[in-house]
Amino acid sequence: MNKTFRFIKARDNIMRGIFLFCAVFSIFALGCICVFLFANGVPFIGKIGLGNFFSTTWNLNNESYGILSMIVASLYVTALATTIGVAIGLCTAISLYKFCPKKIVPPIRQMINLLSGIPSVLYGLFGMVIIVPFLRDSVSPNGIGYGILAASLVLSIMVLPTIVSVSLDSLNAVPKNYYEGALALGTTKAQSVFMVMLPAAKNGIFAAIVLSIGRAIGETMAVIMVIGGSPLMPKGFFQSVRTLTANIAMGATELRGDAATALVATGLVLFFFTLLLNISFTLLKGGFSFERKRAQKTNA
Repeated sequence: MNKTFRFIKARDNIMRGIFLFCAVFSIFALGCICVFLFANGVPFIGKIGLGNFFSTTWNLNNESYGILSMIVASLYVTALATTIGVAIGLCTAISLYKFCPKKIVPPIRQMINLLSGIPSVLYGLFGMVIIVPFLRDSVSPNGIGYGILAASLVLSIMVLPTIVSVSLDSLNAVPKNYYEGALALGTTKAQSVFMVMLPAAKNGIFAAIVLSIGRAIGETMAVIMVIGGSPLMPKGFFQSVRTLTANIAMGATELRGDAATALVATGLVLFFFTLLLNISFTLLKGGFSFERKRAQKTNA
C-alpha cells in the first residue's frame, strides 16, 4: 500500500514538474522574443526618428524605412478579410446549427475543418491561379488582379474554419431551454436563433472574430503571392501593395545592416498590434461578463 502511494505521489510530482517546466518555458520564450524585438527595434526607431519610421517612403537605396503604407495595407486587408470571413462563416455556423439536416452537419463541418490543414502556400497558389485572373479579367477596372481584394478573398477562406468551428461550438453551448422557451413564447425558428441564441453566444462569436483577425494580420506566404508587393500607399483594391508581414518575409534572408534592423522594428509594430488586439478582447470579454452578472442579479 505504501509503495503504491509513494509511486502515485512520485508520478504526480513528476507530472507537476513537467507542467511547470512547460509553463516556464513558454514565458521564457515570450520574454526572449520581447527582449529581441525591443532591444533591436526601439534603438533603431530612435535612431531614424518616429517621423521617418512612420512615413510612407520605403526605399532601401535612399535608406528610407517608412512603414506607414504597409500598416495601412495590413489594416485594409485584415478588415476586409475579416468582414467577408465573419459574414460567410457566421451564416454557415447558424445554418449548421438549426437550418441543416442533422445527418449532413458532421460531414460538412469536417470538410470545413479540413481547410485549416491546408498549407498557406496552397491558398496562395489558388489565389494566383484562380482568384487573381478572375479579378483581373472580370472585376478590376484597371486590368490588375493583384492587390488588397485578392489578398482579402484568400484570407477570408483561410479564416473560415476558425469562425465556423468556434461560433458553432458557442451556439451549441447555449442551454437548449433558451431556444425552447423562445419557441414557447410564440417566436419563429429564425427569430429564436437570431434574437435569443445568437446574443447568448456573443462571447464565443467575438472570440472567433478575434482569432480570425489574428490569423489574417499574421498571415504571410499566401498574402505575398497575391498582393503584389509594392511598398506604396493603398489607393484602391486593385493595386500592388505590401503588408507588414510580407515586408518582413521578402527581406528577411537578403537584407543586412540597418535594413535588416528595420524589419525587426516592423516586427515590433506587429507585436503591438497583436498585444492591442488581445487587450481589446480581454476588455470586451470582461464587459460582457459584468453585464451577464448584473443581469443575473437583476433577475434574482
